[in-house]
Amino acid sequence: MSDDSLTHRDRLPDALRMLLEQYPRDIWQSHRNFDGLTRFWLERHMMFRQALAQWQGDTRAFIDKGRDARAHGRQTARLGGFLINELHGHHQIEDAHYFPTLSAAEPRLAKGFDLLDADHHALDSELAALTDAANTHLRGLGDKSADTRANAARMLAQLDGFERFLNRHLLDEEELVVPVILHHALKF
Repeated sequence: MSDDSLTHRDRLPDALRMLLEQYPRDIWQSHRNFDGLTRFWLERHMMFRQALAQWQGDTRAFIDKGRDARAHGRQTARLGGFLINELHGHHQIEDAHYFPTLSAAEPRLAKGFDLLDADHHALDSELAALTDAANTHLRGLGDKSADTRANAARMLAQLDGFERFLNRHLLDEEELVVPVILHHALKF
């Protein structure tokens, strides 16, 4: 039996890609059933990727001693709070509303939506670890005896690990959700 957990998979299992084969990514935006809400949802995913990249870049700039500690602390608090809170809210809406609707519309892919729900739980653990690393780093910025570069490096390592999980989840989610929406002309 294969391990399809977020930690181990490198793409959606083949059994969950049947609609993706009919509705490949390159036709999504031109498809008649691609609407504003689907566009908005994909833009939210892009926003998560961009916020994470900004946070990583700012942290690298701090570690390399080119970034002011106060400005970096403000950026870490702003980007970290935004990304973590927005991801939690986004996942709650998906788990409570979108995934049940999509699963009911396409029961053959119900296991895929269960997989995405499990991803959310795995991401919650990663987000908690990221929050801890960010808070440790932010507290250290105000403590003259703290090794702020080492704290920043630990936070960056957490960010870099989280990036792999987030990207894998977002890609898989897009490749499962959008084809179902296009196939069934779903409106939310």
